Amino acid sequence: MSQFELKDKVAIITGGGSGIGKGIALEYAKVGANVVVASRKQENLDSVAAEIKSLGRESLAIATDIRVPEQVDNMVKQTMDKFGRVDILVNNAGAGFPVAVEELSPNGWNVILAINLTGTFLCANAAGKVMIQQKSGKIVNIASVAGINGSPRMAHYGAAKAGVINLTKSLAAEWAQYNINVNCIAPGMIETEGVRGQGILTAEKAADGTQVPPLRLPGIPEDVANLAIFLAADASSHISGETMVIKGVGG
Repeated sequence: MSQFELKDKVAIITGGGSGIGKGIALEYAKVGANVVVASRKQENLDSVAAEIKSLGRESLAIATDIRVPEQVDNMVKQTMDKFGRVDILVNNAGAGFPVAVEELSPNGWNVILAINLTGTFLCANAAGKVMIQQKSGKIVNIASVAGINGSPRMAHYGAAKAGVINLTKSLAAEWAQYNINVNCIAPGMIETEGVRGQGILTAEKAADGTQVPPLRLPGIPEDVANLAIFLAADASSHISGETMVIKGVGG
């Protein structure tokens, strides 16, 4: 099972202070990785870094706005200064808000594309330069089923995530010569703090009181983390440019 471990690998996870990013960070630590977590809120990152250290792994918590190239470069530089390498990048940071297309402002459109798509490009570009020098690396981009199917009232988010899926394919093709794998995960509904706050989760019991099958319920961050481990581990060494969906049935 060593091919499914990340022993002593160095991983950067954006959006690592909560939700899916936090789930991936903690599961990576459990299988041996040293983890750098980044997001805009330092207070969220510090608690996650403390949990990683409690699992016996090293960690850095770096406040980073992934829309700002200088902050992204600083994130990678601090990682290199401490660990001397970047083995894994998980582009998880993202954002969205519901709005009818006819009411979506140009600024709202630009903000969501900047966070979800431009931020993914900037992080991949900065970490990729290190991986090219190393001639090895794993990049895991977190997209969404909205980027595959479209999403009513979330057109800006769906378009950005579709861009992430296409960028994944381009990076995988271009960087294959450097032994860099680039893959994408497209989750459906995942039960995170933000989703629970919106009150849109499916009830665990139907109106007649019967239990809803687990595969018809939203996933949890650990479901995404398990696939993210596989895509960062040696077990997936011959997989690149792919988008893998996690949504149960009808998620």
